[in-house]
Amino acid sequence: MQREEEEEEERKIEEYREIGLRLKEFPEEDLRKARKLVSSFITAAEEVEERIEEAAEKGELDELVLMIIWNRLDLARRDDEKDAIRSLDLLYRRVETEILKRQASPAMKLLNDLLNMHDGFGDDAWLKDCRKRMAETFPREDPFSILMPPGFDIDMHQGPLRSLVETDNTLLRVDFVREVDALLHEVRLIEEDEEEAGKKGDPEAIARKLKQQEKKRTIRQVEALLDLALNLKW
Repeated sequence: MQREEEEEEERKIEEYREIGLRLKEFPEEDLRKARKLVSSFITAAEEVEERIEEAAEKGELDELVLMIIWNRLDLARRDDEKDAIRSLDLLYRRVETEILKRQASPAMKLLNDLLNMHDGFGDDAWLKDCRKRMAETFPREDPFSILMPPGFDIDMHQGPLRSLVETDNTLLRVDFVREVDALLHEVRLIEEDEEEAGKKGDPEAIARKLKQQEKKRTIRQVEALLDLALNLKW
């Protein structure tokens, strides 16, 4: 019995050493800052969302932060610490989502914002708000407004001109439509594969089916937004 306990202890020590080695390639100063940041997330309690967004604004979220959270999650799983597993898993996914959001293209950021505007009830009011947001975001596409910004007097040749930087950052409707259409095509291919896997009757298949229903709802919303952008009138 004592021998088994010793072997289990040795196995855990070896596992912990293996987990620690995952970070050996990173500079010590970067590790220290990232660990301090992760600790601040864990102790932030109800303010964790605000803390994550603040760190993202400062550019502090990166692969190293994710790896440190993952290492802690891995250790919690090996020790079967259920509360810690739940908390760290949520933290990992929340930080990962924030990183992906910051890396997303302007079109995907707008799509995410539009989807988040839905209150979970009727679509009519949501689509009306989305139409307004699109009209404010996309530049008008008639020839004059493309060449000259609002407020420019063509007769007097006076008025505000867009800076080159501002023009470069402008999201065109055609780019939004192109990216959203490509996303829908990719998602539909994945959905077909998942539907095949969900035809079985086991509990996992039922869980997948529930997730598919949620995905289909989101896909329908994205399709509605694509149609709205295609037929947008200013």
